Amino acid sequence: MSTPALTSIHYYPVKSMAGCAPAEAAVEPWGLAGDRRWLVTDESGAQITQRQRPRLALASARPAAGGGVRLRAPGAEPIDVPVPGLHERGGTVTVQVFRDKIEAVPAGAAADAWVSDFLECPARLLHMDDPAVRRGIDPDYSRPGETVSFADGFPLLAATLGSLDALNSLIATGDHAEEGPLPMNRFRPNVVIAGTEPWAEDGWRRLRIGEVVFRAVKPSKRCVVTTTDQLTAVRGKEPLRTLVRHHLIGNGAVFGMNLIPEHTGVLRVGDPVEILASAG
Repeated sequence: MSTPALTSIHYYPVKSMAGCAPAEAAVEPWGLAGDRRWLVTDESGAQITQRQRPRLALASARPAAGGGVRLRAPGAEPIDVPVPGLHERGGTVTVQVFRDKIEAVPAGAAADAWVSDFLECPARLLHMDDPAVRRGIDPDYSRPGETVSFADGFPLLAATLGSLDALNSLIATGDHAEEGPLPMNRFRPNVVIAGTEPWAEDGWRRLRIGEVVFRAVKPSKRCVVTTTDQLTAVRGKEPLRTLVRHHLIGNGAVFGMNLIPEHTGVLRVGDPVEILASAG
């Protein structure tokens, strides 16, 4: 087995839309710079993700000047959405991400119309203006004051090529072998690591990627989004069927490990990865 190394970096400016794969990215206390600072909701403020609307996979968000985003989607004219001013939008509104109620700033009527037209349902786009104060991490896994963006629950998600290869081998012998092999984008990770044994990440407790140290706090329980082809938005059965049969931890089918940074820094593709502490 070769020395573990960071093989790709990913961030997703709008939660559940396609994202970016830069050669390097800054690590902020709440995640990669620019990751999931924007959220699509329904009119009540409840999040809309690929769980409810797999079509979101077909839209992409790229960074624009001043922290804004450029949105693109099939059949739609691209739109540049600037960071909304807190006062120009009349303050914040409450949005809901799973159990968390979070204050966010409306992006405005033009952005709302764009996402509503694309999703073919009433929708809004909102921005997290200050991730340092808006949303705390589950206290069962975090330290006081640690926060997160609109990500599912933790600042970063790590996945390994070794586990993906092992999973695809299992899929190839299962009931839906025709769906495999699956690409890593099904799991929407932030960092992808090569050179580890399959499922090694399940036991990580602390690691260094390049210049940044992370706590590995919780394996990532997977949902229906992983069954959605990120290029077509078509859903299948895998990988959930195989994970449920072969890779349960507790009551969850898991793939990948959630990370919390211990400090800020910059990650670069090719950075060495050192496992500082593991279970047992």
